[in-house]
Amino acid sequence: MQNLFVDIISKELSLAARNVANVLTLFDEGATIPFISRYRKEMTGSMDEVQVGAVKERYEKLQEIEKRKESILKSMDEQGVLTDELESKIKASYNLTELEDIYLPYKPKRKTRAVKAREKGLEPLAKIIMKQHERDVEGRAASFVNKEVANVEEALQGARDIIAEWINEHKVGREIVRSVFEKEAVISSKLVKGKEEEAAKYKDYFEWSEPLKKCPSHRYLAMRRGEKEGYLKLNISPDAEYAMERLDRFFVKGDTDSAAQVQDAVTDAYKRLLAPSIETEFSNLFKEKSDEEAIKVFTDNLRQLLLASPLGQKRVLALDPGYRTGCKVVCLDQYGDLLENATIYPHPPQNDYKKSSDTIIKLVAKHKIEAIAIGNGTASRETEAFAKGLSFAHKVEVFVVSEDGASVYSAGKVAREEFPDYDVTVRGAVSIGRRLMDPLAELVKIDPKSIGVGQYQHDVDQSQLKKSLDTVVESCVNSVGVNLNTASKHLLTYVSGLGPQLAQNIVDYRSENGAFTSRDELKKVTRLGAKAYEQSAGFLRISSAKNPLDNTAVHPESYKLVKQMAKDLHCEVADLIKDKTLRSKVDLQRYVTDKVGLPTLNDIMQELDKPGRDPREAIKAFSFAEGIYSIDDLHEGMELPGLVTNITKFGAFVDVGVKQDGLVHISQLANQYVSDPNQIVKLQQQVKVRVLEIDHQRKRIQLSMKGLN
Repeated sequence: MQNLFVDIISKELSLAARNVANVLTLFDEGATIPFISRYRKEMTGSMDEVQVGAVKERYEKLQEIEKRKESILKSMDEQGVLTDELESKIKASYNLTELEDIYLPYKPKRKTRAVKAREKGLEPLAKIIMKQHERDVEGRAASFVNKEVANVEEALQGARDIIAEWINEHKVGREIVRSVFEKEAVISSKLVKGKEEEAAKYKDYFEWSEPLKKCPSHRYLAMRRGEKEGYLKLNISPDAEYAMERLDRFFVKGDTDSAAQVQDAVTDAYKRLLAPSIETEFSNLFKEKSDEEAIKVFTDNLRQLLLASPLGQKRVLALDPGYRTGCKVVCLDQYGDLLENATIYPHPPQNDYKKSSDTIIKLVAKHKIEAIAIGNGTASRETEAFAKGLSFAHKVEVFVVSEDGASVYSAGKVAREEFPDYDVTVRGAVSIGRRLMDPLAELVKIDPKSIGVGQYQHDVDQSQLKKSLDTVVESCVNSVGVNLNTASKHLLTYVSGLGPQLAQNIVDYRSENGAFTSRDELKKVTRLGAKAYEQSAGFLRISSAKNPLDNTAVHPESYKLVKQMAKDLHCEVADLIKDKTLRSKVDLQRYVTDKVGLPTLNDIMQELDKPGRDPREAIKAFSFAEGIYSIDDLHEGMELPGLVTNITKFGAFVDVGVKQDGLVHISQLANQYVSDPNQIVKLQQQVKVRVLEIDHQRKRIQLSMKGLN
């Protein structure tokens, strides 16, 4: 079976069959996507994570199709209708739509009109009419009148019901209607009567229609949400007359009375059976396609957010701003551990500026604070101005940090486990500070759906969304690498080959035995076997290890090889890492074997060149325009600095410091045509924007980046 899957996947994805076969074998052996793409390049032909992930996704779908085929074959066999020809057709197909079409005539049915007609003995009449040779249809139908069939019209109606079902179940008939839907279907939405006020946010869709094939995913999902909430009625359909004309051409033969009966049955089949069925099919297909696009937008944004620039291991004071309840203050050491917390009231109604200033200045001096992190919620701009106006004895940079999801974290189980003796306000401030130090390490503790970078994330298939987001988090964690001695359980969970239980076991081992001194010590962790060690070791770092390779992405399986390189150059591994001249003398061809090729050897040399290097860019400080605090401070034509906070298919949202993000529509991102906003902007990118339009009533800001960046 796997050989067949290999052929299908390699052709669909344009990948070498040998490499696909190796990837499937690795998956079956329990390997992860990060491990395969990083440490098995010789086996995969250097496939990247995207390609390996695509192979896995298609492999899983083919396995699902195989299960469906088994179910269909079993059902048909139990009914006694499975012929050799049907069995061959089913086994040869790997298209779910085609499989369901083959199965449709044999699918157990509820008591349809056609079933009732058959029970009255009218199927022979339907067969006579379907041949379309009979000229005296009523005369022939009269012979079927009995105590079950009251008259000729009832006999003909029953025969037409049976014919309509045949047409509905006919493979070509369904393909004709699908073709019409594909080319001609129009999606339309209308307001549900009496819902005008409640449905105001869907005003654009009160009377809307467009070709389905041109409808963008975000618009389709918006209309679906309006329908789900009971405000809109959606319809997907082509021109019915054209569709029935196409069916007539195929099913209706000649100009006899029986042909007229078949034509009536075609009309009934289309309106009652085919159109609703194919509409549902297309609705589901378009929903699936829209889900895929929306999930891709979300995963692309999440990847950028997780890989946002970290401040690093610095001592941080974090402020969670507020007015009446004050600003929560926490001081964190370079490992993110809480040192002290307080509350200050520099803003209205208390306006206790002097005491608040003294508190911050003392805390900065006492804990040798190197940076201040301020949440971007309520009173953020005022708190930023307050912090930047203070004088410290040493340089302290001020950063505004997104607090999306911080409240979810602070009220959740993870935060309660970390800080059982503190309330949600302190936990939230800690999360803000840690997010500045290492966005990735902190954000893995929060459900990605709560981070605020999605597009209709609550409307898409939730299991597919979770699967995709987990894959992205795993990818990001492993591409950066994890400090084995400081990583939280939640961060370790996403390391290749670990998971929640082994992550907890590693934390427990650290608590009982102290810091790990080597990767090899991982083998002492409870239930961490050979396979888990193989999959995880290369992604875990030990900064103070005796073996310098333990703080690199070089996998332990390659240590012997690196030692041999050092030996051949009459030096130690540490010398090889420190001295670029020594590394330049390594002839990689000498170390090529049947298992280790140049892709792996080049990766090793790159890692020795920059051991343990964080692939994320260095963080840059940012300041909003002074004097701009609310939407009322804006006017058209104003040019402002801003931060990209979210990217969608239709544009990018930018924070200009007024508590309401503005939209740069895709048409306003650049002077040239833009098909994907990600070509122009990235999350947290610092940009300059121009205010185009302000809608105070709806609190909407239209921005442009044309000619400014």
